[in-house]
Amino acid sequence: MSRRSTATVAACVAAGSTLMIAPAHASETKDAGIQARVECTRLSNGQLCISLNTSPSRIEVFYTKSGGSKISAQLGHRSSGGDTRWGPTKSISTGERANTTWTVSYRCDVDWKGLIKVSGQGTFETPWATC
Repeated sequence: MSRRSTATVAACVAAGSTLMIAPAHASETKDAGIQARVECTRLSNGQLCISLNTSPSRIEVFYTKSGGSKISAQLGHRSSGGDTRWGPTKSISTGERANTTWTVSYRCDVDWKGLIKVSGQGTFETPWATC
């Protein structure tokens, strides 16, 4: 596991298994051949993450807002198989962390992306996470 992946996992564990937010066009590089259950991306005003968890099986998407004005946004996830789900609309201010959890038996034969749809700004996503 790369230092970046190890640091990300450690930060998530320290934050109570939660992660932050980033935009769809931003991504972090991971080592070839490494499968990650957690993927994050940095956005201009925060960090977006997806976490594939077990016991119970669930998909969690987190956004931590580090700057800018308050936004209205939905967190969601998409699979490489074409399934997309969205959570409720949330108002998120600087310094806040928003998360949405889906308790589902997710498939490991597809990859997963965390999504945030920001009103008036568009949709941003994490890199693909795998089981």
